[in-house]
Amino acid sequence: MKSINNEESQNDTVAAIGIGAMIVFIALILVAAVAAAVIIQTAEQLQQNAQKTGEDTADNMAGKIMINSAYVDTTTPGEDYLLYIRLAPGSEATTTTSISYQVFCANGVAEGVLAITDVAPMTTGTFGVGTMAPSTGFILTIDGNTGGTDCSPDAGIASAQLFIHVGKGGTTYETLTIDSTAAGSRIV
Repeated sequence: MKSINNEESQNDTVAAIGIGAMIVFIALILVAAVAAAVIIQTAEQLQQNAQKTGEDTADNMAGKIMINSAYVDTTTPGEDYLLYIRLAPGSEATTTTSISYQVFCANGVAEGVLAITDVAPMTTGTFGVGTMAPSTGFILTIDGNTGGTDCSPDAGIASAQLFIHVGKGGTTYETLTIDSTAAGSRIV
């Protein structure tokens, strides 16, 4: 009789070890599943952040104005800046009235929003453009004497910082160095 109880006791011990191993195995699988879920969630969040940053950067670069050159305006010498511009590659058509500017100089800040009459395509030179197309060069007139501050070329300043802001796009920055106030003088 002792041998039967001894065998049952030995079988119970082996069964207990097997159940313990199974419990440890299941616990390891659960821990691995939780770790995998955390890693997948983190990777997905990083991918979404990278995509959003990329889209924001593309919007800022695509909605930007490139300044090719700038001069003292010849129609009102010494009062306005005449810029030859184009929209950055990849830009969408932009309405003229969604573009604003700021001219910082020693006298203060002259700022305003472009009017349709401030922009002309280079091909015709006739002012009055409501929408700027990306594939076209434009002539832009900026009044340096707005908002009660005179930052125009003939205001006795040596330089001015020009910022051009596109509605939902980027900002263009250029330093205008004024060596001469004569009509047609290059300032960039």
